[in-house]
Amino acid sequence: MSDYSLIINGEKVAGAGSFDVINPATETVLAKAPDTSVEQLDQAVAAAKAAFPAWAATDNETRKQACLQLADLLEANIDDLAQLITQEQGRPLQAFGGQGAYFEVGGAAVWCRSNAELELPVEVLQDDDEVRAEVHRKPLGVVGSITPWNWPLLIAIWHVIPAIRAGNTVVIKPSSYTPLSTIKFVELAQSVLPAGVLNVVTGEGEIGSAMSTHPDISKIVFTGSSATGRKIMQSASVNLKRLTLELGGNDAGIILPDVDVKTMAPRIFASAFTNSGQTCAALKRLYVHESIHDELASELVAIAKSAKLGNGLEEGMDYGPVNNRDQLDKVISLAEDAKAQGAEFLVGGENHEGPGYFYPLTVVTNVKDGMRLVDEEPFGPILPIVKYSDIEEVIKLANDNENGLGGSVWSSDIEKATELAMRLESGTAWINNHAAIQPNVPFGGVKQSGFGVEFSTHGLEEYTSIQSVIINKG
Repeated sequence: MSDYSLIINGEKVAGAGSFDVINPATETVLAKAPDTSVEQLDQAVAAAKAAFPAWAATDNETRKQACLQLADLLEANIDDLAQLITQEQGRPLQAFGGQGAYFEVGGAAVWCRSNAELELPVEVLQDDDEVRAEVHRKPLGVVGSITPWNWPLLIAIWHVIPAIRAGNTVVIKPSSYTPLSTIKFVELAQSVLPAGVLNVVTGEGEIGSAMSTHPDISKIVFTGSSATGRKIMQSASVNLKRLTLELGGNDAGIILPDVDVKTMAPRIFASAFTNSGQTCAALKRLYVHESIHDELASELVAIAKSAKLGNGLEEGMDYGPVNNRDQLDKVISLAEDAKAQGAEFLVGGENHEGPGYFYPLTVVTNVKDGMRLVDEEPFGPILPIVKYSDIEEVIKLANDNENGLGGSVWSSDIEKATELAMRLESGTAWINNHAAIQPNVPFGGVKQSGFGVEFSTHGLEEYTSIQSVIINKG
């Protein structure tokens, strides 16, 4: 069993204690992770604060090259990182559609390279005989990153890379369920970044709360539940921290009657069950027109029955376990509630016997809005299918949810689908796809799914403040 260390000011530091990291496929202890004390958090923030002036003063090309070198490191260590992700998170190495642990590490490298190419040029608003007015984007200082367990390395990269690209320094706290791949990445990054630019602390909720109130952290970027996001927002008000909050989603997908079912079914399935449904922007509520409801449900069931569920280290596995016991219990609770209300389980729905937090891929019909399985985000491998007849009613139902991360409309009529999609109350609207994110397009939520965006120049700007410079020529 391996022991891991904090990384503070470029050095490995033993934690004040340790906690177990559990392999969700076996329920055995994978490793001991360091438990950070508040005093050690203060040391990490102090190191980042001390490193900030020099890093902020580095030229644009230096920071660009650092991002590119980090991408190279990820690719050079892809085997070790993918193995860690599979063991701590549960996702298979390859997985359904090739979106497994190797895909996550590869995606992390892509995001590093994409951020390297982003620029924040000086914007000239006026330049005449009297005045030159410029807008400059300046780094904020120390950024605190708090990441979840579902895509541990990729989301860490989404937080860290734009922060350092813009000239900030970082203290990152990964989920206590999945800290190992992030610790490994930060350890590797020390060969590229100056001491103190990127630090990692690990532990339970106490450390996250201390980061939210810390006077020397200028911004918190958080991905996770809406409930935790609200607590962070409240705590961050102490010193008016900047915030980017990417919170829960309960995304609706609307299938119009003209869809080619056999063509679209595999894409719909992948959108709903990616990472066993443990993805914020996965398709979680499927509204299908009554004329094709049964046909599409049958196609999705056939795909679910053909998929292989098991330990992600074994060859040929499409899906792994739910990451942790609490999340598995949530999925079981929603399923049992749906059964009690007469829902029809076409496939899956049986609790797993034996080790591991496994739950079968599950497709459920005879459900409606007002049932917990439809109204609440399951964040697991269970998909409710709601039959509809009236498109106006279904648009209303899709929007009648506190979340607003993503949504989609599926149709052979692209113009009509686009018109309907733009009526969805969501940060992203897809046509004939769902959960397909890319580094050059901003991503974020509305309503209780948070605020602020990630990715693209829009996301990079969130790690900066504006300084207007007005030059009087008279």
